[in-house]
Amino acid sequence: MEGVSYQRFPKIKIRELKDDYAKFELRETDASMANALRRVMIAEVPTVAIDLVEIDVNSSVLNDEFIAHRLGLIPLTSERAMAMRFSRDCDACDGDGQCEFCSVEFHLRAKCISDETLDVTSKDLISSDHTVVPVDFSDSSGYDSADKKGIIIVKLRRGQELRLRAIARKGIGKDHAKWSPAATVTFMYEPEIHINEDLMESLTLEEKTSWVESSPTKVFDIDPNTQQIPLTLGVIVVDPEAYTYDDEVLKKAEAMGKPGLVEIYAKEDSFIFTVESTGAVKASQLVLNAIEVLKQKLDAVRLSEDTVEADDQFGELGAHMRGG
Repeated sequence: MEGVSYQRFPKIKIRELKDDYAKFELRETDASMANALRRVMIAEVPTVAIDLVEIDVNSSVLNDEFIAHRLGLIPLTSERAMAMRFSRDCDACDGDGQCEFCSVEFHLRAKCISDETLDVTSKDLISSDHTVVPVDFSDSSGYDSADKKGIIIVKLRRGQELRLRAIARKGIGKDHAKWSPAATVTFMYEPEIHINEDLMESLTLEEKTSWVESSPTKVFDIDPNTQQIPLTLGVIVVDPEAYTYDDEVLKKAEAMGKPGLVEIYAKEDSFIFTVESTGAVKASQLVLNAIEVLKQKLDAVRLSEDTVEADDQFGELGAHMRGG
């Protein structure tokens, strides 16, 4: 119907936020938007990762390709990745991918000169840009501070040496997993649970307890406010989000001859997201960057639709003006 707008205004509510973890609610939208946001966070938010390795000396037990692969999987701080250029689009180096606008250079020099095994780690990588360095996974509280060694790349014995140069470039997880900023991104429909109090009161204490325990997760419990009167013990929902849509309590109710004891619905416009970052960008920035990338993609679709409309109106002239 013409003139009808289906525009929606999604809302986000933050529940928990850490540098590498975020939990939030996304409301007043549908599953297509929620899944689009999830997929963009995993595969299309750009980060910086080592993409080219030139090894000068390697007398370790690992071959060159193995070390290059390990280097590529080390997460690098990528706060400025959104502003960097993709190497293929960089006009400053004609797409060579080795200039200050689209790359960061690393050097590593390590040699074992003692009888003790030398651990070569990500902390031994020297960056040409102080804003792009290997992610520090050490505990900020200072616990076990003696073991802040970074990610192990290789171990060297006496006389063994590793010397290399590496180039880190901007990329996205769709091209290679090493560029994905997300360790895990999941969402679930927010459940809505209603207990039929009349049917629940018809159950004995043993039946109520058996029904509560049939749920694999701690969703239901005996109401502590009614424990003083054993014959009227009630059942309450303690954690609806622990429900995993396994239908076990529904099956148990039917087996007890009490279908309709509980009704569980998934709210189709409410989602609970859990985001874990690799450390390349903070979890909060990962969500914001994903929204920005999603906006850019929607703008591209809108522009494409405008182009199609122009072609319909002007025919071959419109395509010719664009060089088509």
